Amino acid sequence: MIVERQVELRFGQESRDAETHTNLSAVRRDGRCLWTAGDETATIERLTAVTGADGRVTGYGEHVTVALADLVPLPAGPDEEADIEGLARADGWLWAIGSHSLKRKKIKPSQSGAKARKRLATVVREDNRYIIARLPLVPGEDGLPEVAPDAPGEGGTRTAAVLGGRGDSLTDLLADDPHLAPFLSIPSKDNGLDVEGIAAHGDRLYIGLRGPVLRGWAVLVEIRPGTDPRDPRRLRALPVGGDDDDELYRTHFLDLGGLGIRDLCPHGDDLLILTGPSMDLDGPVRVVRWRGAAKTDAAEIVPASELEVLGELPYGDGDDHAEGIAVLDEPDGSGIRVLVVYDSPSPARLTADGGVLADVIVLP
Repeated sequence: MIVERQVELRFGQESRDAETHTNLSAVRRDGRCLWTAGDETATIERLTAVTGADGRVTGYGEHVTVALADLVPLPAGPDEEADIEGLARADGWLWAIGSHSLKRKKIKPSQSGAKARKRLATVVREDNRYIIARLPLVPGEDGLPEVAPDAPGEGGTRTAAVLGGRGDSLTDLLADDPHLAPFLSIPSKDNGLDVEGIAAHGDRLYIGLRGPVLRGWAVLVEIRPGTDPRDPRRLRALPVGGDDDDELYRTHFLDLGGLGIRDLCPHGDDLLILTGPSMDLDGPVRVVRWRGAAKTDAAEIVPASELEVLGELPYGDGDDHAEGIAVLDEPDGSGIRVLVVYDSPSPARLTADGGVLADVIVLP
C-alpha cells in the first residue's frame, strides 16, 4: 500500500505536555471529527477536520479534551492512566476500552546490576486499564458531536456507563477460559493478554487482542454488553447469542500469519484488522479484511484463506508504530481511504507547530 498523503493532527498545549500526540493508540472518525486517545492518560480527544477546496481533509485541529472521570467512575480514580487502546462508534454511542493488561517495568538507561534486575522483575496492575466505557454522543451547539454523562434517547435517558472495576471486567469473564486464562497473569509485552482494538456492530463489541498469539493464531473476543438494571451507570455482559444462550462471550481465532491485532475498524459487515507483532517488535504491519465478520453467529476458526491481506504499512526502527485506523469518508471510485495514526512517531512526523502527521492510505 502506498501512502497517498499525510495530514497533520494538531493538539492543544496541555495534551502536548502530556505527550498524548506522541502516544496515539486509537482513532475513530465521526463525521467531520476524529475521536482519538493516547495510552498514557485517562482522556479522549476530539479533533475537527480542515478541508481543502476539493473537499479532501488536509488536517485536523480545534482540539477538545474529555476526561473519562467526568463521565464514568474509574476504579483507580481520575489521575491514573486508563491505557485506552481502542475506540468504537455505533448507534449514538462512543466506546472506549483499556488494554486490560499487566505491565512489567522497563529498565531505565541509568540502571544496572541489582536495581535493573529488581525493576525487570516488577509487574504492576493499574485498575483503570480494566474498563470498557460506553459514552452517549450528542450534537453540540456547533453541530459537532460531543460526549455527555446523560443524553435523551428513544427509550429514555441514555447514560454513560462502564464495565469493569467490580469483579466484572473482560478479564474476569475470561478467568476460566481454556485458551486465555493462562495468559491473564502474564504482562502484555511478554505475550500476555493485551487488548488493542475494538469495533462495534449493533449490540456487539469485537475486541482485538495483540496478545496472546496462540501458535500463530490471533484472538478476537466478542461480547454483548448492556445496561445493568440495578445501576444505569454500570454495564453487564449479556448472553452473546441472545437471551436463550448462556455464553457471555465468544472467542474467534484468526490466522494472521503469527501477528496480533493492533486495531479493528468496521466497514459494512466486514472488519478491517490492523495487525502487528505481539511482542516488543516493530513489524511487519499489515491491514487485513475479514469479510462478513459481523454476520458470524458462532465461535469461528478463520484460516488465512478466508482473510484478505490488503497490504503492508510502513514502520520504523523503534518508532512509527501503527496503532489505529479509521475509514475516511472520501469516496471517489479509487478505493477506500483509511487514516493511520502512529504511537512513538519518528521525528519526521512531528511538525514545527507541535502537530503530528498521520497517513492517508488507499486500500484496494
